[in-house]
Amino acid sequence: MKIGELSKATGTNIETIRYYERIGLLPAPARTDANYRSYGPDHRSRLSFVRHSRELGFTIEEIRSLLDLSDHPDRDCGEADRIASTHLEQVEAKIAQLSALRDELTRIVGRCRGGAAADCRVIEALGDHGQCGGAH
Repeated sequence: MKIGELSKATGTNIETIRYYERIGLLPAPARTDANYRSYGPDHRSRLSFVRHSRELGFTIEEIRSLLDLSDHPDRDCGEADRIASTHLEQVEAKIAQLSALRDELTRIVGRCRGGAAADCRVIEALGDHGQCGGAH
C-alpha cells in the first residue's frame, strides 16, 4: 500500500509516518519501480502499535524500547512491565497535579463576586499565589 493508504488505514498523518521512519520507529518500506513507498501489513501493525502507545502517553524512547522487545519475542517481558509501571506512576502523579490544579481553580473561581477588575477576587488570588489557601 502507498503512504496515503497507510495514513488512512491507521489514522496517522503522512508527515508523522515519515517522521517515524526517519527516527527508526517504522522501518523504511520497499520502493516501487516508480520510487513510491510500498508498505505491507507489518508496517500497518507496527504503526498502529506506535499510535496506540503515543495515545497512552508513552515517550518515543519508551516506545522504541517496547518495539525492541516486540522484535525479540523470546526475551523476558519484565522490561515491558517496568516501562508500563513507570509510565503509570507518572500518569498518577500528573493526575494528582491536575486534581490540585482543579481544586485551586475552583477555589479562585468560587471567590469571584463580579464587579470591577480593581476588585476582582480572581486577579487578587492569582497575585497571591505564594499564599496558602483561604480567603483574603
